[in-house]
Amino acid sequence: MRRALLAITGLAASTIALVVFKAAPGTGQPAQEAPTAAEGPAPAAGADETTPRVSTAPESTRSASGASRSGSSGAPGTPAASRTGTAAAPPTASTLVGPVVSNEFGDVQVRITVVGDRIVNAAAQRLPRGTAQSDQRSDQVDSRYSGAVGMVVERQSADLDTISGATATSDAYRRSLQAAIDQRR
Repeated sequence: MRRALLAITGLAASTIALVVFKAAPGTGQPAQEAPTAAEGPAPAAGADETTPRVSTAPESTRSASGASRSGSSGAPGTPAASRTGTAAAPPTASTLVGPVVSNEFGDVQVRITVVGDRIVNAAAQRLPRGTAQSDQRSDQVDSRYSGAVGMVVERQSADLDTISGATATSDAYRRSLQAAIDQRR
């Protein structure tokens, strides 16, 4: 019983120590370089990615010891822009809309957002609605395929699994999606 208590206590203490030392700045791994004024800070989740942001002043942070430091993690007195060289312009986001594809249950239309060569979001603009069964099947298709974490973003293509019970809507979604993907080429 004492050994078990010692083992649990030791595990808890080592886990806490690992978290504290891993999270403390300046304890092993170098900090990530802060974005330069030309790049701006990373956009917040759900923010409009097409609007450029510019940071005009370095952020001031406090380390675990209470000392204040300013700017990015480089040599003292070295401006961030001179270390990074020429910064390439970030890729712009473009929105592509596929055609309306009709099936026996209604119309389907897909919109994708592309940054560079990657699909970052997909959304159904139109899905069959009107009956409880159409609503349910459309919701299944939309939840599996659409969104920033849906199957479209995961696979980066129109090669998607068919949703059981919503074959016609799945096929129409894929055809509209493929047409939207073909627009970017």
